[in-house]
Amino acid sequence: MTLEIGTILPTSTPDPAHPILGDVRAAARLAEQIGLDSVWSTDHLVAGAPILDSSVTLATAAAVTDRVRIGYGVLLLALRPVAWAAKQIATLQYVSGDRLILGVGTGNPAHGDVGWRAAGMPFAERGRRTDEALRLLPDLVTGRSTVLPDGTEVTLAPGATMPPVLVAGDGARARRRAAAYADGWVAIGLEPRQVRAHVDELTALAAEYDRGPLAVTIVAPPLAADPGQAAEQLAAYAEAGADRVVLAPSGAEWQAGYEFAAKIKEQL
Repeated sequence: MTLEIGTILPTSTPDPAHPILGDVRAAARLAEQIGLDSVWSTDHLVAGAPILDSSVTLATAAAVTDRVRIGYGVLLLALRPVAWAAKQIATLQYVSGDRLILGVGTGNPAHGDVGWRAAGMPFAERGRRTDEALRLLPDLVTGRSTVLPDGTEVTLAPGATMPPVLVAGDGARARRRAAAYADGWVAIGLEPRQVRAHVDELTALAAEYDRGPLAVTIVAPPLAADPGQAAEQLAAYAEAGADRVVLAPSGAEWQAGYEFAAKIKEQL
């Protein structure tokens, strides 16, 4: 059984009373040393808790590691001009040695629209702008001539290898977006039976676009505290069609969460 296991870097948390802001360099090094497959950074301008910039975080993680994959979990493309986002993505892919995974989302409405207004981007149009950006990104990132929505023609250099794209969201629109533009789909906290049902749906949707099956990533699956039991639970996720799980540290002692993830991985 093959199931990749990643972890979220200590950059923020949904609980504003207990923000997890740790040493990103130490976290990335530890994840690589104990055999985890990927490290991820959350993304927002203004969230419910303090949060670090995702691109700087991933660049830091890439600089102190050699093997572990680095991932946006997930990048809010519509919060940025698409050409700037593409420049950062291409640069991260280049400096990391093609280790980037590009998770993309439209943003959790629970965070409100303050960050969007601060960035001068329309909150209500984030879905449409995400689709538009996903359509343009492959050409922008790889250094091909691209016509932007306002008619500007631009070529970004140097180009880079286009990283795998994962679209996040447990909704019908997000799953169709994944089928149309992405290599994979990301959802938070689903159970194995839900994963199996969505895998079938995603396969059918992808076929409508003449595309193959999508890889499935589950973030923060509900797991037992015992590593052996947790490994059995993750085996059920793999059987349901998940390709990767990303575990989230639950407190300031993020090291313990990383070591727990490594223990599970050893038993799979």
